[in-house]
Amino acid sequence: AAALMTGRVGCIYNDVQWTWEDLNLQAIRTASALRRIGVQAGDRVGVLLPNVPEYLIALNGIWRAGGIAVALSPMAVPEEVDRLLEATDCRVVVCLDMLTGLISGPHRPEKTLLVSLRPQLPFVEQLGYLYLRKRRTGHWWMPSNDGHSEWFWDAVDADGTGQADAARELSVLSADDESTACHRRDWSLIPAYILPTGGTTGEPKAVTLSHRGMVANAWQQYYWAGATIGRETLLSVLPFFHSYGLSTNVMGGAAMAATLIMHHRFNSRQVIQLIERYRPTVFHAVPAMLVAMNEHLRKRPADLSSLKWIISGGASLPEAVGREFAEHCNRMRAVSGMSEVSGTLVVEGYGLSEASPVTHVGPLTSDARFGTIGLPLPDTHCRILSGDSETALREVADGDVGELFVSGPQVMLGYWHEVRPLLRDDGTLEKRPSSAAIDDGWLSTGDMARRTPEGLYQIVDRKKDMIITSGFNVYPQEVEHALKAHRDVKDAAVIGIPDEHRGEAVKAFIVLKPGAVWNENSLIAHCREHLSAHKRPRAYEHCETDLPRSFLGKVIRRKLKE
Repeated sequence: AAALMTGRVGCIYNDVQWTWEDLNLQAIRTASALRRIGVQAGDRVGVLLPNVPEYLIALNGIWRAGGIAVALSPMAVPEEVDRLLEATDCRVVVCLDMLTGLISGPHRPEKTLLVSLRPQLPFVEQLGYLYLRKRRTGHWWMPSNDGHSEWFWDAVDADGTGQADAARELSVLSADDESTACHRRDWSLIPAYILPTGGTTGEPKAVTLSHRGMVANAWQQYYWAGATIGRETLLSVLPFFHSYGLSTNVMGGAAMAATLIMHHRFNSRQVIQLIERYRPTVFHAVPAMLVAMNEHLRKRPADLSSLKWIISGGASLPEAVGREFAEHCNRMRAVSGMSEVSGTLVVEGYGLSEASPVTHVGPLTSDARFGTIGLPLPDTHCRILSGDSETALREVADGDVGELFVSGPQVMLGYWHEVRPLLRDDGTLEKRPSSAAIDDGWLSTGDMARRTPEGLYQIVDRKKDMIITSGFNVYPQEVEHALKAHRDVKDAAVIGIPDEHRGEAVKAFIVLKPGAVWNENSLIAHCREHLSAHKRPRAYEHCETDLPRSFLGKVIRRKLKE
């Protein structure tokens, strides 16, 4: 993007513009700074940031330094972050100053590089930012004097790598010379990114994606969108720490040399204002975003006519929600007499973290087919199989339901505990790991699907009990474990219930210990301390009797739903 589109704006944040060339040069300088503080090939470096330009710079700097990036969620609680830091042996974290409390546990990194939103704010708002930071972190001034932290930009500037030096390194790295070591490396065996997920089994794991897989997924989306360079503008409000936002915006945006209109947190009013001001053409969203924007647009119509494609993922999109949002976008076209051919198209897509994550997207050249996830991306193969542990898996006929299996270059290396033993000192793997979720290149998605006579795919149910709320995966075992840690709870189980705004919400069924008194506020406070916001139950039910269980002792969630 930097080499082909010199001068093309890569991102806009708080009215500040960065060209792709600016971002790339700063990533080179960041890589040099990381090496200076001791990051070596294969070392894990965490990124705990919202959607800000430093996310793009830090991520690419980590990769240029030979490190493996670890996605840390600003929505998590300290013990969740600490578990991932421990599991990945993360040595350095690039962190928003407001979020340092999340990395204060026993496995805190050796070095923290701090990023702040404060310099970009008006003076009055800077004072408010300082006050809020003091409330969250306990510090008026940062970094502290413990030697563990410094400002990200101070570290980059202290390195001494100038623009000319960075440009020279860029020219070497961009050289189209098949004899270079860069081209000789097998990028399919080099880990690039680790992100937490529940896995296809519903148990918390850390997915490991390769450089080849992530780049492949970006190019797959590039070709799906028409293979154009430097023409699109993306509304980038999906969180980058989520695989969906990372692939479609960070990676796909670079592949298309698009301009990313970034905002650090979704707010329907502010996002609509960004659309009117910067006129983006593509919006990757989750259904909960479209629901919230529809509610706002009913009261205050806005000009969203610049949007060409809205691609919804993360959860099933209700047809009424998709059609209403398209109508809001097309209303201004009708007023101005714009051609119907240029109307906004809302489609659904599908993916999972284990596949980098996108595998299917609705066609962008025809009418919306609500209720389907579209077609496989280029070089992506899928099969719908039926069977169980006692019978061989067999491919089902069109219209029949089975489990969806996918294969392609974007499929993960494996989970981190499967990858780590094979990691060599130079950051490459001895061989491709053997993963429990992958059989002969085919990834088991855990989702039940069917193929229509037209060849489109539909997700009809989930094989496991995962809950999807506002596009985020919630795994019952993790929530139940937190609930059972409450002093009054004897037993607990959670399910997903329909929610107009989130798609699904978490509901908890609680059995109390003998003598305990029902106190919902106490449960809410406990979950606030131990679970990320999207994982916390939105509803509680006090069970006077034991939970329904099978003869094997497993909770029968179907009965809870009934």
